[in-house]
Amino acid sequence: MVCMPQIHQERFVHMSKIYRIACIPGDGIGKEVIPAGQQVLQALAATQQGLGFEFTSYGWGGDWYRAHGEMMPADGLEALRDKDAILFGSAGDPDIPDHITLWGLRLKICQGFDQYANVRPTRILPGIDAPLKRCAPQDLDWVIVRENSEGEYAGVGGRAHQGHPIEVATDVSMMTRAGVERIMRFAFRLAQSRPRKQLTVITKSNAQRHAMVMWDEIAVQIGREFPDVKWDKELVDAATARMVNRPATLDTIVATNLHADILSDLAAALAGSLGIAPTGNIDPERRYPSMFEPIHGSAFDIMGKGLANPVGTFWSCVMLLEHLGEPAAAQRLMQAVEQVTADPALHTGDLGGKATTEQVTRAVCARLGN
Repeated sequence: MVCMPQIHQERFVHMSKIYRIACIPGDGIGKEVIPAGQQVLQALAATQQGLGFEFTSYGWGGDWYRAHGEMMPADGLEALRDKDAILFGSAGDPDIPDHITLWGLRLKICQGFDQYANVRPTRILPGIDAPLKRCAPQDLDWVIVRENSEGEYAGVGGRAHQGHPIEVATDVSMMTRAGVERIMRFAFRLAQSRPRKQLTVITKSNAQRHAMVMWDEIAVQIGREFPDVKWDKELVDAATARMVNRPATLDTIVATNLHADILSDLAAALAGSLGIAPTGNIDPERRYPSMFEPIHGSAFDIMGKGLANPVGTFWSCVMLLEHLGEPAAAQRLMQAVEQVTADPALHTGDLGGKATTEQVTRAVCARLGN
């Protein structure tokens, strides 16, 4: 039996193609920024002919777990399958172990829909005071591609003899040739589409002498298919220093699940705040809906105070629109977001300001209406 949505359906039409969007606020400030994302998409549709949205919200997450013993219903994927895209808030609750919240909701969707390419653009938006003192805004314009289906987060492993001195636990990093080939090909193709046509492949094959060596070999193999893409290889630890000291030498980056998870948070911090950073969990073959989310997490310390920065969600909405084949709408929304970030009076606390979630949301909507 297919589970029913837990909150409501909201329809916003303007003589248009109607995109069906599943909204999963999840936990913490996700419950504040996802409604804000819906609001700006509605404002965009109101002024853009041929664009419409139908939102279906699902109350899955920590509260659902407390009531039902699971983060989402067993048949939850079926409820999402016919949607055009998913807008996701965050997964994480201080009273529920992190592995339950992550594997029970976000990763269940990512792996269930084979969203194997996690894409995280990073750049310094107008008005943002980024921490790197020798970095001009044009020097930091990256896209990090994260392998999103296997590697260190494959979920292979186990525990035995729990509670005894001989207790043992394993987490096995698994890489398949098919998995590495498809993420490398995706990354090379993305690099090829960007002006600099440049890719950096992150590795740790000096110490991880099996799977990461295969990773390197496949990078060479796939690289031959893209002779117009200039690419290099960088050890993950050296890459952290390069991101700080020589940001202009990077453009498109591809890395394993764990490595890119860490590097993309560093990238967001270098660009000013995790609160402005978006991500897309993409099924490039479009067999299933892709999922878009801010990377900031649940941030329970500011939950319910109206202080969350919604820019990461708005930028995720831009990525959602691009994925749906609406480049003009995506560009309009990104321009509105940049006009707002350019005004220090509209900066939230993570950016050193005092603006609220509502004020930033209203400001973006107002600029979309101009």
